Amino acid sequence: MKRLFAVLFVLLGGCSSHTLLAPDDRATLEQTLTRPEPQRYLRLSMHVTPFFGDASLRLLTPYPPEEVLVLDDARGRPVLPGPIQATLPAGARARILRVEFPTAWVVAERVLYTPRTWPWAYVEVEGAPEGPPLVILLPPHHKTRQDFQAEVDRFLSPQSLQPRLAEFSAEVKEAIRQKKTVTGMPAEALEMSWGYPERILRELQGTSRMETWTYPGGKRRAYVTDGRLTRVEEAPAAPPPSP
Repeated sequence: MKRLFAVLFVLLGGCSSHTLLAPDDRATLEQTLTRPEPQRYLRLSMHVTPFFGDASLRLLTPYPPEEVLVLDDARGRPVLPGPIQATLPAGARARILRVEFPTAWVVAERVLYTPRTWPWAYVEVEGAPEGPPLVILLPPHHKTRQDFQAEVDRFLSPQSLQPRLAEFSAEVKEAIRQKKTVTGMPAEALEMSWGYPERILRELQGTSRMETWTYPGGKRRAYVTDGRLTRVEEAPAAPPPSP
């Protein structure tokens, strides 16, 4: 038995913790985020996809699978999660079931080709199809409890979105629900539909405020003028592989 514990100690010793949060902060977050109140709501419309190499979970993400660039294989090629299975609209009720931080022990237990070094939030969402638990990936770089809490709030709002959604036109609300765009939609509605851009380029042309939103991988761009969408650019879908 002593030999077994010694072997485990050596194995885990080469696998350091990938969380920057102190143990007390992690414990507090795990306790406060999983309380049944307040009710939470999806801040963005999100896709449900497979969870990379782990068939026991599903990924909940605001991005299409080809933009979920969080994991590479041994050759440095991106490992994509899998095809879209369902889409859940912004404003849907949600609840955090569990938050799992990437400590050395947790990383060692996770399936190899999954984002093992990221914090995982296990959630349930109203209207989600039956299946394995849903997981939202949260960036691992946060150092304080407040920063991590703010990151969770970016995806799961503590306040209902219905009052804001009610202000949009029926066309815009349907675009958000389907993760599509409509020329003239407010920037906030674009964000609810397409998710957060990887970067935003801002410039002033005369009296107009111009923004170029670029999404992960550079395959999608949205152009916003004075807070309204003017046009989008989307790379054509890749052809299916030859048989």
